[in-house]
Amino acid sequence: MPTAIATASYRGDFERCRLLCESMDARVEGHTRHLILVEAADVPLFKQLAGPKREIVDERDLLPGWLRPFPDPTNFGRRRIWLSPFGWPLRGWHVQQLRRIALAASLDEEVMVSIDSDVVFLKDFDAEVFSPAGKTLFFRRPEAILDVTPEHRDEHLAWSKKAGEFLGIKEPETTDTGYVATLIPWRTKAVKAMVERIEAVSGRSWLATLAGSRILSECTIYGRFVDEVEGRIDQYLPTSDSFCRMYWSGAPMDEESLGRFVADLKPGQVAAGIQSFTATDPGLIRRAAGLR
Repeated sequence: MPTAIATASYRGDFERCRLLCESMDARVEGHTRHLILVEAADVPLFKQLAGPKREIVDERDLLPGWLRPFPDPTNFGRRRIWLSPFGWPLRGWHVQQLRRIALAASLDEEVMVSIDSDVVFLKDFDAEVFSPAGKTLFFRRPEAILDVTPEHRDEHLAWSKKAGEFLGIKEPETTDTGYVATLIPWRTKAVKAMVERIEAVSGRSWLATLAGSRILSECTIYGRFVDEVEGRIDQYLPTSDSFCRMYWSGAPMDEESLGRFVADLKPGQVAAGIQSFTATDPGLIRRAAGLR
């Protein structure tokens, strides 16, 4: 199936995104194009990453004019907030999710694969893996929320509950199935049907509905839609295997700990994601990935 790869990024992750692009150019095939989604102010910076199969997408081409970014006064303008008439100000990570959904709903490609900008490919990879025998891989991990640390479990359950509200799912109110991962595919037809469902339930545009909430997990909304609403599970191949090993939080990695992290990739894992908030040196990641 024709497959596009999408990355939502921002200025603060530029060097990480450059690493992702270099690793993709060296090791990834089987996709039509790589689309990087950024705020309008960041487009000139990211343009230097554009190429024959890589496009920089201005969020203004995806999102409505009533959702606009402004300097965040709570941190002297170092970060951005997005204001709308439908709810509280949104942070960048909320808006990145809206960009990904809007892009998937607009694509001609049958599959869109989401990759965070702090991911780097360590092994050769063919994106056709996401479409075995005409089906689409569907990431779902039963009882995953039960395995989440207690301090994050309430957040995941809130995402699940809110996803159910968006989709008009009465029972169950929440599910313990986890749908959140890095490097996962979506069927674009399913996303189109998903946003139509949100609009039918809410009585207004899907963007106005989602922008009105700060409890937002696009992976959970998509997962619950496929599992509980769409009714076409025969078009998917469910899997709980992740293609990317993540380091979500903790102290900055040094060369030794990063080397161990990379060496301990499970079979089938082809990439590593080192969350940018850990402040791990991109230069160390570059060397560990063999992109000298």
